[in-house]
Amino acid sequence: MEAEAAKFIGAGIACIGMGGAAIGVANIFGNFLSSAIRNPAAAPGQFTNLIFGFAVTEALGIFSFLIALLLLFAV
Repeated sequence: MEAEAAKFIGAGIACIGMGGAAIGVANIFGNFLSSAIRNPAAAPGQFTNLIFGFAVTEALGIFSFLIALLLLFAV
């Protein structure tokens, strides 16, 4: 296998993390909306947890994107 092909395969595998981050963000917001509809009085108290969960999940997606770019252009 050529080194160029291995770089493309590695970058593609690293991009799986971006799909996982998208699923995680959708799960976080979906569960928040579901709970906010059930108990609207408690929704403002959970908003900080929502933003924290979104930030951590999105950071992992950006990290996997960075790894893919490093594999493609820096190695």
